[in-house]
Amino acid sequence: MIESIHPHHRKHVFSLIFSWLSILVLFLMRNDHHGILVMGQNTTIPVPKDGEEFKVGVILDSDTLLGKTGLISISMAISDFYASSTTTSHKRRLVLHIRDSNRDVVGAASAAIDLMKNVGVQAIIGPATSSQTDFTVQLGNKARVPIISFSATSPFISPNQNSYFIRTGGNDSSQVKAIAAIVKAFGWREVVLLYEDTEFGNRVVPYLTDGLQEINTRVPYRSVLPQLATDDQIDKELYKLMTMQTRVFVVHATPSLGISIFQRAKMIGMMRVLGVRPYVPRSKKLDTFRAKWRKKFLEEYPDTEGKSDDLNIYGIWAYDTAWALATAVEKLKMSTNSTGFLKPRVELKNKGDITTIGVSQIGQELLQQLSNVQFRGLSGEFRLSNRQLHLDVFQILNVVGHHGGREVGIWTPDNGIARDIGSSKTDASGTSSTSKANLRHIIWPGESINAPKGWVLPTNGKRLRIGVPVKDGFSDFVKVGRNTTNLTEVHGFCIDVFDAVMRILPYAVPYDFFAFLEHGDTVTSSYNELVYQVYTQNYDAVVGDITIIANRSQYVEFTLPFSESGVTMMVPVKKNERTNAWIFLKPLQMELWLTSAAFFVLTGVVIWVLEHRINDEFRGPVSHQIGTMFWFSFSTLVFAHKERVMSNLSRFVVIIWVFVVLILTSSYTASLTSLLTVNLLEPTFTDVDVLIKNNYNVGYQEGSFVFEMLKQKGFRVSNLHAFSSPAEFDEAFTKGSDNGGIVAAFDEKPYLKLILAQYCNKYMMVGPTYKTAGFGFAFPIGSPLVHDISRAILEVTEGDEMTKIEAKLGDLSKKCPVDVNPMTTSSSLTLDSFWGLFLIAGVSSTLAIVIFLICFLREHQNSFSRTNDSDTSIWQRVIHLARHFDHKDLSSHTFRKAYEVRDGHSNDDISPGASPSTFTLPYTPRDISVDTSPSIFTMPNSPDILNQARGTTFCPWEDHTTSSEIEDGANSSNQEMSTTEESKPT
Repeated sequence: MIESIHPHHRKHVFSLIFSWLSILVLFLMRNDHHGILVMGQNTTIPVPKDGEEFKVGVILDSDTLLGKTGLISISMAISDFYASSTTTSHKRRLVLHIRDSNRDVVGAASAAIDLMKNVGVQAIIGPATSSQTDFTVQLGNKARVPIISFSATSPFISPNQNSYFIRTGGNDSSQVKAIAAIVKAFGWREVVLLYEDTEFGNRVVPYLTDGLQEINTRVPYRSVLPQLATDDQIDKELYKLMTMQTRVFVVHATPSLGISIFQRAKMIGMMRVLGVRPYVPRSKKLDTFRAKWRKKFLEEYPDTEGKSDDLNIYGIWAYDTAWALATAVEKLKMSTNSTGFLKPRVELKNKGDITTIGVSQIGQELLQQLSNVQFRGLSGEFRLSNRQLHLDVFQILNVVGHHGGREVGIWTPDNGIARDIGSSKTDASGTSSTSKANLRHIIWPGESINAPKGWVLPTNGKRLRIGVPVKDGFSDFVKVGRNTTNLTEVHGFCIDVFDAVMRILPYAVPYDFFAFLEHGDTVTSSYNELVYQVYTQNYDAVVGDITIIANRSQYVEFTLPFSESGVTMMVPVKKNERTNAWIFLKPLQMELWLTSAAFFVLTGVVIWVLEHRINDEFRGPVSHQIGTMFWFSFSTLVFAHKERVMSNLSRFVVIIWVFVVLILTSSYTASLTSLLTVNLLEPTFTDVDVLIKNNYNVGYQEGSFVFEMLKQKGFRVSNLHAFSSPAEFDEAFTKGSDNGGIVAAFDEKPYLKLILAQYCNKYMMVGPTYKTAGFGFAFPIGSPLVHDISRAILEVTEGDEMTKIEAKLGDLSKKCPVDVNPMTTSSSLTLDSFWGLFLIAGVSSTLAIVIFLICFLREHQNSFSRTNDSDTSIWQRVIHLARHFDHKDLSSHTFRKAYEVRDGHSNDDISPGASPSTFTLPYTPRDISVDTSPSIFTMPNSPDILNQARGTTFCPWEDHTTSSEIEDGANSSNQEMSTTEESKPT
């Protein structure tokens, strides 16, 4: 990313994310590339003489750092392999035959032919570059000689397509996901690719592009440099990049070009690099080898001391490659003395002709043994997967100046970005982490610890050109005018929101407003045409009451909406003058009426059940009891019930029910009062289809997309009339459809609310609402501003700033004392508002009935036990239970009190020891014969029975004794009286 750190010189700082090859260039290749290793045509590296010779070819560019590094590492690996082996003798010994490709594809191919045809090598390590390897692999396939490369990183050279190619180094495509994870972690929306115009550079671009697209990061520009680019060419391209918005670059180049790019970037003010490279675990073996390698390297190339004398990843891979080959050769079953190349029958004189190479007899077995080799090498666990080195862990490095790279994190496919190799960081969904919080502190351009946003305004000083619509009406949203100096001034709700959003951006974005006047008109005739100006690059953005719709999103990219919207219909209102004789039923909905009636009946039944046995007012003929039951229940509406309830259970039920009735009647009274006293206003039209069917004229706002929407709904164009201000809408409504006016208007809700606020109680919004996404700001597709502005819109709308802005727009509503929608209707009360009360009443009644039944059944359990013989049916038992229920409960406090009053005695007046024969029943036969049916037992006439009733209580809710005791006492008393009478003389 570029940040201005020297304003006077307009120098900028670039953040560069680049491939592991480029990192190696920066870390491990410094300023010196002198010193040439001269190798003869048949140069070999001596090895111990015991064992069979196994000829191996090595093809490298001898005058490059890669060639020098690789050759020393290979020779040291072979020496270490045979020196460290516990076996005293070896079956085979590697003999290296080295050739120089001279940085040329043809030279590499020629060297390969020579090694296979004339020397008879059974394997070749190299060549150095992907382009050289590509052609050499074809020769290896033909001769069945394994081509083992530790430096050919192009993903287009695949072991799957080349049977005798083995990659023991990295694959450029393997690092793409790591780079994409870093880009995603810092939220960079755009990245520029800077790569070398060679096979090496071009072939990784599709993988990079696809990887970035997967995380929704665009590649707006690709910078391509020739392999032998001069400093002037590099400077020209870098200065060109400085004029662009994007400030994140992925660099992929060979070491020679990569060094030149970074040197020139530093000279023009670019610095700080963030990159990735394959992870190599620290080990004692690696540290020891690094010291030995540096010593040997300086012995061979003393001029490189302090410049390019550090071991790089290619040297490590070269060492492991030679070790793996030596291991595989030891495992061969075939003898190299008895095998070689099968030559073709026709010998040609040209020794370089590829047709005379022949076919290796040991190549297939060697390939198999190499594929199965596994060991702990300098680079970590050496293991081939599909004949290429398995790499899945990458270091994330921060390069600052000449101090080399500092590890800030690790990336793995399973855990994503993590601080250390052992840590596991996954997000809430369980996927790999892409959080920058998992990284250590990074030093960014300008010695800053704040991550760059990845883009800035171009350095040419261009200010954003913001187009705004010009309108005659609805200026509360956007109003364009001129000040005293004849400069354009823009005000309104949408402009205030945009200014507030731009103020909270973490960086300054200068912009100017420009009024859009299509064809020189005084107003903007089409919002679609205004939005299209962004697509044609006449404006950098459009701000105003621009509705987000699908058709417009094909040409521009909208921010998140800052105001809700939706298209609906507005019509005039009229008073409902009709008199409704049944208006008293309207306060309650039908379901509430039915539920209330059901609970009135239920409450009456419950009270009758609880009072029938103990209260004379709930006894008598059936018609009288039914009338009393309903009268008592419904009289609670006006609290006029005169019947007294005797049972405590009844009193509990009545208290709950009276509370329910009080709330219900109060709500009914309030709702009915509202219906009778408030003027009812109703819309003139509610159905859009009626307007279409009768060809009524309707209106819409000029320049709005609503015109196309109404045509799609089925309105005739001749019935659609455009208006530009609330006053014009009001005038058209006044005329009516027959006089060239309108009967309805269609527009977005924010505009209709303004009309309703200005014309109180004249119009109302009715009908369905056709959803839209709301108002948004339009930018070019792919603009990096969209993401940041959308986030800023959320901050504004969620804070107090939006409330203040909307308050300005809402000042118009203060003109109207009532709501902007004048429709005043009193909705009927629903059951939803009262179901809780009915639930309480139902539960209380049910509980009272349950308690009563329990007491009743336990009170008469002795009587019921007499009917539990096998001959008694269930129906007979029910009838028996009903007869007992119909009897008076003489043990009740109510009846006992009545008896005592008639007898003229209190409880204490009756002596417990009185003789039954001397006790006179204080009731006449007329008093006793209240019910002479056979189902009613004879009134007891013994004072002992009454005393017994007075002294025994069973149910805590009632004051009574069991009726079975009374029956037994009555029968005993009757028998005694009968015996006495019989003993008297006649």
